[in-house]
Amino acid sequence: MLFRILDKTELARLFEELAGNRIIGPVSRGSDRQGAPIYSFEVVYDFAELRLDYTTTRMPAKRFFLPYRETLCSFAVHGRAWGKIVDFNIYQPQILFGLHPCDINALNKLDKVLMQSVYPTPYYSSKRRNMFIIGLDCMPQPFCFCRSMGTDTALHGFDMFLTDLGDRYFVEIQSAAAFNYLKNITAREPTEADHVRYREVAAEKNSKFTAQVDTTDLTKILDMEFQSEVWQHWGGRCLSCGTCANVCPTCYCYGVEETVDLDLRGAVKTKHLYSCNVVDFAEVAGGHNFRPDSHSRLKYRYYHKHRGFVEAFEESLCVGCGRCGEACLARINVPEVIASVRKGEV
Repeated sequence: MLFRILDKTELARLFEELAGNRIIGPVSRGSDRQGAPIYSFEVVYDFAELRLDYTTTRMPAKRFFLPYRETLCSFAVHGRAWGKIVDFNIYQPQILFGLHPCDINALNKLDKVLMQSVYPTPYYSSKRRNMFIIGLDCMPQPFCFCRSMGTDTALHGFDMFLTDLGDRYFVEIQSAAAFNYLKNITAREPTEADHVRYREVAAEKNSKFTAQVDTTDLTKILDMEFQSEVWQHWGGRCLSCGTCANVCPTCYCYGVEETVDLDLRGAVKTKHLYSCNVVDFAEVAGGHNFRPDSHSRLKYRYYHKHRGFVEAFEESLCVGCGRCGEACLARINVPEVIASVRKGEV
């Protein structure tokens, strides 16, 4: 890995170097009831729109590489012949500008399922391979427990990573493309003073984590507490709305719909993201529902994140961003649920 120092005045020039591509970054989209800004990942055309001081976005950048609704293919009949059209829905490279470590790690986890598994997903893979990622370090929010999940730093999955040192950025370079972009702007080798400042910023970040999850032997504890009554308690509060999956950067469950024209001359197959908390998620033909109760659906979501994915890939699917707890209308959050399961009581 190479390191460079980039003056903040040079970041706009980097943006211009990348502007021939589709740039997606954090922008401000109004404010909440307390007057705090609401941030969102959007397509950005002007560097001035970027809010690199953002805390966290309500929604992840997932919709740009794992759309909530996507056409997989279409069919058309012409006379005695028929044709099939498959479109991976990526038409130009995408620059993700300013992803925090948790969101970069979320992409790394999705890669294991959707790119590196026995049956890779070409729709996701095509977008992922046409992606250039600029990471950005952050300061923890009260609901962040990414350090507990080991995702407070990103070791890979980005092209370059920026750490704010005050009047300059400490830049980590991980790809030849990033190195070539930086050759066109003014960047210098870091000095010992830069290294010292970097360590000071890292120590300040580590001191601000307040939320945490004890993951010690968590997979074993989840197995032992599978029948625990705490699931009934949390399931009783759950509204089965699916909001948690909607804001989660790693949820990838989906359904497929086929729509056929009334004249039988055409059809479209569409994929849409879904939530395992929604009441009909486990319903099959004939009307039988394998998970009719909200507590069983909520429980299996937690088991997938913290048990099943660990068994398959030796790491949790949760990145500790805390978005699910912040968005949940019933105020259900991961630290409290896991703590209650460990104790065996609410």
